[in-house]
Amino acid sequence: MNKLSIVGAGVVGEAAAQIIAREEFCRELMLIDVQGELAQGKALDVWQAAVESGSDTRVYGGPNAELLQNSDLVVITAGVPRKPGQSRQDVLSINLPILDSIMLDINRHAPAATVLVVSNPVDVLTYRAWCLSGLGRNRVFGQAGVLDTARMKCFIAEETGFSARDITALVLGGHGDSMVPLMRYCTVGSVPLSHFLSNQQIERIVERTRQGGGEILGLKKVGSACDAPGVAIAEMVDAIANGRNRILPTVAILEGEYGRTGIAMGVPCVLAEDGVARVIELSLDAQEQAMFDRSADQVVRDIAEMNAL
Repeated sequence: MNKLSIVGAGVVGEAAAQIIAREEFCRELMLIDVQGELAQGKALDVWQAAVESGSDTRVYGGPNAELLQNSDLVVITAGVPRKPGQSRQDVLSINLPILDSIMLDINRHAPAATVLVVSNPVDVLTYRAWCLSGLGRNRVFGQAGVLDTARMKCFIAEETGFSARDITALVLGGHGDSMVPLMRYCTVGSVPLSHFLSNQQIERIVERTRQGGGEILGLKKVGSACDAPGVAIAEMVDAIANGRNRILPTVAILEGEYGRTGIAMGVPCVLAEDGVARVIELSLDAQEQAMFDRSADQVVRDIAEMNAL
């Protein structure tokens, strides 16, 4: 693509920018942040690193919303991160007005841009961004499941000792404690995970996946996860920039899929040049559907809380 903008030059935005620039997913990359000199400095650093890797992507930074002009894709990472003991919902009242302001800037300077929301709580903010954008659901979506799936694959590799290259996993639902890891769809070398691990081991992986972000937050204490989220963003950007038709878990607006309408949830989607080309509706068993419904109900409550602010 010609131009990609990342709004939010924090550690997650910077981590994503490094990969995007190095891999030449766009010709021009903007890092935009209210701390303008910080954004400029990080942009210059990312650009110089990319050049050393042989990339011709040009990277610029600054505070001005005009930098969004003519963006093909805008990635929103701006907002306050969680602190130890906080949930993703705890930062809603702070990050909501930030998201609203960014969407106003996008509508003014890049109304045709596809929007990828990363800021938390991502399910609620993705829904809000879609409502404010006036775009179809294919053009506004969020990142969560790619990160959650990566965490689960990491824990499966640790538990089994097998190569991560052979592990397939899938996480649906809201991005938080109510996420729905679909262990029936987890395989190692196309062999079901249950062939290698006991139910107790699998349940331990499920619970650790649900608490994956909190575990890192508790250990680092001074910051939340950044590298894995950056890779997850870059993976989605790659699918869009190169029109790969990849099936990736994506926070998408549901229009009747899984029995839900008018909410944003993590579900498998086909990502292509125009964004979400298709929402894939899996056949869930009774237990999986019950977990999905609990997760969806939580997102509904969070949206109601947002609307009350």
